[in-house]
Amino acid sequence: MVPHHHDKRLDVLRTRLGVWGADVFISFDPADNAWLTGFFGSTSIVAVTAEEAWLFCDFRYLEQARASVTAAQVVEFSGAAEPFLARHLNAFCLKQAVCDPSVMTLACYNRLKEHYEGELTAQPDVCRALRTVKEEGEIARIEKASLLAEDALQAVLGEIRPGMEETELAGRLDYAFRQRGAQRNSFDTIVLFGEGSSLPHGKPGNRGLQPGDIILIDCGCVLDGYCSDLTRTFVYKQSPGAWFQEIYDCVYQAQAAALAAVRDGISARTVDETARTAIKNSGFGDYFGHGTGHGVGLEIHESPRLNPESEAILAAGMVVTVEPGIYLPGRGGVRIEDLLVVTPSGSRVLTVLPKELRIL
Repeated sequence: MVPHHHDKRLDVLRTRLGVWGADVFISFDPADNAWLTGFFGSTSIVAVTAEEAWLFCDFRYLEQARASVTAAQVVEFSGAAEPFLARHLNAFCLKQAVCDPSVMTLACYNRLKEHYEGELTAQPDVCRALRTVKEEGEIARIEKASLLAEDALQAVLGEIRPGMEETELAGRLDYAFRQRGAQRNSFDTIVLFGEGSSLPHGKPGNRGLQPGDIILIDCGCVLDGYCSDLTRTFVYKQSPGAWFQEIYDCVYQAQAAALAAVRDGISARTVDETARTAIKNSGFGDYFGHGTGHGVGLEIHESPRLNPESEAILAAGMVVTVEPGIYLPGRGGVRIEDLLVVTPSGSRVLTVLPKELRIL
């Protein structure tokens, strides 16, 4: 396991408390809590004061938390989480609390306010903003997850046969992840054949593979808590036609241009514009309707977003995807996606799987 710097992360929050004039920061978000304390569980609360840090969990996770958390005191709660937390804060006379409304339900917020005797203030995206720039240990985990996913994909490509259904290939890939030590998928694996590849986030179905089919695979796995993300587009036995080669070449070139644009200090919108302009200039602008990329870390979709509306500025240490695509309804689509880490002078691409069109 790559060590986390949880004490340092908690200290950053303590500095923020002074800026906010608050007594305590509270988090109900599993990903934020994992980043702050090293605890990976579906249900937890973290509370941080100038002097203390608590990780609250129920009986299901108590042993796990006590074994993995060193930067915070582990406290077991039972019953509803919000009243329990409120009673704890009240008992310690913590009268000014800050929470992140972007990772809380309205019901959770209202229940907490109902039982808390102090003032509850909202500060959006507190930990998510801090998580945007990755530490070296985090980058190493993401890279390991990426290499694992690539190895699994390479293995299952060798198992493809005529008539194999999309769901079977997706299932084989999911199993290959776990055979290699992944905890789970980063997201539901996308495997689409033929004309179905025009659906950017289509679901695998029972379509059988035939010669001349496009094969679009978008997959990722979680290793040591961190996600990977990878998309490649292949063809089976033979190309579906010159039209497909044209859109493949266009996406390939657009992705290369966007990758070359990534560097410390550039706006995420500019990277998106680079890919989008290349595709538009080739006449396919109407068929690229999603963003060019997104951050990846403890969650599969993190800040920054690389899209036309993004206000983000890329910084060294951010890990992002670059994944332009072209999708022609009723015919098929192409997407090529790499993971990369932003560096002071450019980027380092973590994905090593070749991108040249491959006939399986």
